[in-house]
Amino acid sequence: MYLFKFLPNAGICSRRKAAELIKAKKIKINGKIVDDLYYVVNKNDTVQFGDNVINIPEYKYILLNKPKDYICTVFDPSGRKTILDLVKDLNVGKVYPIGRLDRMTTGLIILTNDGDLTQKLSHPKYEISKGYEVVLDKPLKKDDFELIKNGLNLDDGFIFVDNLFYIPGQKGFNLGIEIHSGRNRIVRRIFEHLGYSVKKLDRVYYAGLQKTGLRLGKWRFLTKKEVDYLKGLGDESNFNKKS
Repeated sequence: MYLFKFLPNAGICSRRKAAELIKAKKIKINGKIVDDLYYVVNKNDTVQFGDNVINIPEYKYILLNKPKDYICTVFDPSGRKTILDLVKDLNVGKVYPIGRLDRMTTGLIILTNDGDLTQKLSHPKYEISKGYEVVLDKPLKKDDFELIKNGLNLDDGFIFVDNLFYIPGQKGFNLGIEIHSGRNRIVRRIFEHLGYSVKKLDRVYYAGLQKTGLRLGKWRFLTKKEVDYLKGLGDESNFNKKS
């Protein structure tokens, strides 16, 4: 791992601050000052900042099926329940959510201490796909269905969905929607824009991962295969076929 990535992954500082520390010759490796941002840190290297030896904690990757009334943050000053309350007995150290689900939305979210993976999955350029099941207050009209399929102009810009479909036997109240945008409350806002209220919103897959067998409020560790897939940002459909 490059030195400028190693420091923030060890929880020492941000990437910007890491670059400043390295250039200022504040970092030693194996007893010698290293000012090269792209020095490759190996597992046998001893990295020091001042008198402190820096180690990267073991990475943890947790898939959680979030219930309602939990917020996606590590701490809430108002004392509301957070998703970390659901994994507090794991003793995995500090982990953080990748992205967010609003308090009333249920479904899949990943918790990890891997900063590089968090950055990858959060960056818009990777267009990470998410799938939701939506329950509306009234049936979605066919004309509005087509409007959403063709794209809508919201207050913060135009939005496309990757797929939209009626769930059979639900009389138009229940839909599936696939989208890669990470904009705030985007699924709710799509339907609210056309005069519908979202009564239930559940994220059923995220970045190719599905919640099959994962009950509400429960979690599991990701498999090595899943972690490798996420790091490679491979094709989701191919992943699902192989899983």
